[in-house]
Amino acid sequence: MKLLENKTAIITGATRGIGRGIAVEFAKQGANVAFTYSSSVDAANALETELNALGIKAKGYQSNAAEFDTAQELAKEILKEFGSIDVLVNNAGITKDNLLMRISEDDFDKVIQVNLKSVFNMTKAVIRPMMKQRAGSIINMSSVVGLKGNAGQSNYAASKAGILGFSKSVALELGSRNIRSNVIAPGFIETEMTGKLDEATVQSWRDAIPLKRGGSPEDIANACVFLASDMSSYITGQTLSVDGGMLT
Repeated sequence: MKLLENKTAIITGATRGIGRGIAVEFAKQGANVAFTYSSSVDAANALETELNALGIKAKGYQSNAAEFDTAQELAKEILKEFGSIDVLVNNAGITKDNLLMRISEDDFDKVIQVNLKSVFNMTKAVIRPMMKQRAGSIINMSSVVGLKGNAGQSNYAASKAGILGFSKSVALELGSRNIRSNVIAPGFIETEMTGKLDEATVQSWRDAIPLKRGGSPEDIANACVFLASDMSSYITGQTLSVDGGMLT
């Protein structure tokens, strides 16, 4: 029996990196996958094909979860198409790094809008169907930066720390309806984006991690599978750091 058999999951920002890794792993574990993307149509089509080939139902939606009404419409559409919404993975996120002295108001607002407001928008969009089902798992992607801060990322750190408080509050509100809300805080994960960085820099980051390696999207995806599945049915309001011991 696959761990996510017959569950429908929404994954935001799934065409690359961590989001893509989660979508593939969920499909392998039997979940039907509705995923969102902002602009990469070709990557979305390729992912849709790859997921459907795994014998589940998958569909990509070009959607901006940072817009409230768009998020509500999206959830309605997915519910009509798939029949249920069992898991929500809020993964979409951006960075606009700069020192506080140089950061513009727009760069602050945009990061909060995409990283934090979208979590509110999407969670609000799925809680009605989940309450009706009296079951659901919400997984919000924070970051090691949301737990410890990072110079040059005050906007990103604020958005990712905000997710922690939001998720704990949702866990308290919806626990009686058997809806769980948890957070994953990835550390240094090696994706297409980090592949463009200087190898010596990346190696120095790896050396500073107790497990002596960067994480892979699969490492995050496996933690998501656990929190999405019934294996974690008594876990809510928690933050799971998947960081190779970075914060130890």
